[in-house]
Amino acid sequence: MTNRAEHWNQIFASKTDKELGWYEGDVRQTLAFLDRIPSEKSRTVFLPGAGTSLLVDELLARDTRLVLNDISREALARLKERIGARGIEIEWLHQDISQPLPVGVTQADIWIDRAVLHFLLTEPEIDGYFGNVRAVVKPRGYVLLAEFSETGAPRCAGLDVHRYTVDEMRVRLGQEFSLVWAENYTFVNPAGDPRPYVYALFQRT
Repeated sequence: MTNRAEHWNQIFASKTDKELGWYEGDVRQTLAFLDRIPSEKSRTVFLPGAGTSLLVDELLARDTRLVLNDISREALARLKERIGARGIEIEWLHQDISQPLPVGVTQADIWIDRAVLHFLLTEPEIDGYFGNVRAVVKPRGYVLLAEFSETGAPRCAGLDVHRYTVDEMRVRLGQEFSLVWAENYTFVNPAGDPRPYVYALFQRT
């Protein structure tokens, strides 16, 4: 974890949020997928790579219980500072998401991964990630994956990425997860460059 964590710590320590290559000031694409999930009075969302995303603020505004994980302590510290007192009820994790999660981690109704999975390259890392998904997501819960698509860039933030199709996502999740909705989406990064993604929402049986 050390080398990978240091890589991300250096990026978050050296750039403001708006200087990050993945900064997204408008998270409506993700919210549109969440709006496909039947509304409940309260639900828990697990974010495996929370970073400093504005999605956290939007979820808090929806009175969502949050489990926020990131491999970067720098990112988590910055996020905690930004949201202040609103973070009191949040469960914070500093974790390489390819490694087993701590015993007793809160079970989630929704797992939202926006561009974390595609940084895992080896089969043990990818298998470890999906093992965590299956360990955390409740029966009838949902998984939203947003990763670089087949036509996406081969590298991001100085690292190689594993590009995904919906079919590969489905196979790796396993038969207990069924596809609800998927679509291609082109994110235009702060430098003005297009980044093709595939968004896919699955539900567990």
